[in-house]
Amino acid sequence: MAVLQHACSAPLARALRARAAASIASSHPVRLPREGSGVLLGLSEPELRQLALDLDQQSYRGKQLHDLLYKTKAKEIQDFSHLPQAFRESLREAGWRVGRSPVHHVVSAADGTLKILIKLEDNRLIETVGIPVEDGNGSFRLTACVSSQVGCPLRCSFCATGKGGFSRNLLPHEIVEQVLAIEDLFKHRVTNVVFMGMGEPMLNLKSVLKAHTCLNKDVQIGQRMMTISTVGVPNTIKMLATHKLQSTLAVSLHAPNQKLRETIVPSAKSYPLNALIDDCKHYFLETRRRVTFEYTLLAGINDGVEHAAELAELIHICGRGYHVNLIPFNPIEGSEYRRPYKKAVLAFMATLESKKITVSVRQTRGLDASAACGQLRNAHQKSPLVEVEPSGTLPQLSSI
Repeated sequence: MAVLQHACSAPLARALRARAAASIASSHPVRLPREGSGVLLGLSEPELRQLALDLDQQSYRGKQLHDLLYKTKAKEIQDFSHLPQAFRESLREAGWRVGRSPVHHVVSAADGTLKILIKLEDNRLIETVGIPVEDGNGSFRLTACVSSQVGCPLRCSFCATGKGGFSRNLLPHEIVEQVLAIEDLFKHRVTNVVFMGMGEPMLNLKSVLKAHTCLNKDVQIGQRMMTISTVGVPNTIKMLATHKLQSTLAVSLHAPNQKLRETIVPSAKSYPLNALIDDCKHYFLETRRRVTFEYTLLAGINDGVEHAAELAELIHICGRGYHVNLIPFNPIEGSEYRRPYKKAVLAFMATLESKKITVSVRQTRGLDASAACGQLRNAHQKSPLVEVEPSGTLPQLSSI
């Protein structure tokens, strides 16, 4: 356990300082994309209609732009064949671009899961996963697991993303394009989106909310088909509740008590478990949407029946409207953790059910495709991402 505690020393305060410092990235010699820098992807139909008017075109050209972006999924202005040449030239001359990034690498698993690396404008790589599921009745579901940051500053001890470091927040269009990239590869509409990829969504809530709106209104994915995940950042769950989204909130607990949680999730030191649970209760009361508690099972660490009984006690304090999703640990290179035996997983689940807790076990998908979050990116981007200095200065970004 002493080794475990040593591996988890980075507090949430460091992540918050990193986020604040990252906001000055535009002054750094390496050009990073900035919000509002002429990207069409992420704009709504009214915004695109106004853009058409601003460029001396009729309003309906904006509707055509909208269809090209979200239905045709054009990647370059030169692909806007339905638009007059003069309009396309005006867009280019005004500095507009679509905002789609190239797919750098794709790996596939035997179960049909695809994990892709997208290469961003500043040469950073982010992961996105497409998970196809065909139900017994013949219906098809395609889930896109999207990233919200390049890397992650929270460094949960079992997560491959944290081991690769942190660079910056993603912009709204960089989140939206991940879903479109999955649709391109599968030649099928994405039906579900989970903000569970690289990064902590609540540390980039502004972009996540804008991307959520675009995915809902423009890409036409229902709010109830989307899930926003968080390990817990003070004040942000209440902030999210004010938007009254109809999406699911997934909170990564990974431990039934504060002491154990701090050894697994270093940011827990800044966000006591009782405060986190209170905020979850508030979210449910405000939105009437069920909260899911994610719980990664680590062999010999948090997977005992005594942990399950303690977890049930904690959840009963919340009242109703909660669900536990058990996640057997997905092994990553260099980790001291082990995947629990199936017997331990079933015993943990049975203990929760005996305490009247609604519980499910997440089916492991893409295990043969480096599907642990951050694992594939780390393999392709060998140089660790730089950590933003607390002083607000950014070191030179290393090359791929």
